[in-house]
Amino acid sequence: MKFFVDSADIDAIAELNDLGMVDGVTTNPSLILKSGRDILEVTKEICELVSGPVSAEVVALDADAMIAEGRKLAEIAENIAVKLPLTWDGLKACKVLSGEGKMVNVTLCFSANQALLAAKAGATFISPFIGRLDDINIDGIDLIEDIRTIYDNYGFETNILAASIRTVAHVQDCARIGADVMTAPPEVIKKLASHPLTNAGLDQFMKDWAKTGQKIL
Repeated sequence: MKFFVDSADIDAIAELNDLGMVDGVTTNPSLILKSGRDILEVTKEICELVSGPVSAEVVALDADAMIAEGRKLAEIAENIAVKLPLTWDGLKACKVLSGEGKMVNVTLCFSANQALLAAKAGATFISPFIGRLDDINIDGIDLIEDIRTIYDNYGFETNILAASIRTVAHVQDCARIGADVMTAPPEVIKKLASHPLTNAGLDQFMKDWAKTGQKIL
C-alpha cells in the first residue's frame, strides 16, 4: 500500500520523504488555509520535493470552471493530480481532464455507487472518507471493502485512495482489505511505529544496560 501525506506543511512532508515514507501528497483548501501559503506557490514546492502524485483541489462548483481550474493547477508540475469533488459536475470535469491525460483524484466519496461512477468517468484515484463516515456511526472501512470488491469484479484501474484516516487501526484495516493508497496526516503516519510493548521492552533493556556499566562509544 502506498503512503500519501495529507498535508501542506513542507517541513513535515520533507521529514517523512527523507525516510522513504512518502509516495505522494494530498492537499485541500483546509490544508492550504492551515499552511498560510499561496496555493500555487506551496503546491509547486511540494511537487519539487516529492516525485509521486500531488493532489491539488479545484474550488469551482460547475464543470466548465472546474476544468479551467484543473488545467491551471496541472500546469504547476507533471506530477499534479487534479482533485475534484464527487458531484455530477465533478464527474463531467473528471471525464474531460482524464481524457486529456491528466491525473484526477475524485474526492469526498461516501458510497460505493459514487466510486463506481468515478471509475467509469476515468478517475485515477477515488478518495473514500473513512473517518467522516465513522463520525455518523457508519463503518468507513466497510466502504473501502465494498469498493475493492466492485473494482476487482470489473477490472477498474482506478486506485482506491483511503482518506480521512484518523487512527492506526484505519491504516491496518485498509492495508488488509487491499486499498491501493492511504493518505494520512504526518502525526498518524508516525504513530504507526508506536506500540506500548515496544516502549516497555526498550525501557527494560535500558535499565539492564545501565546495570552493566558498559558503553559502546
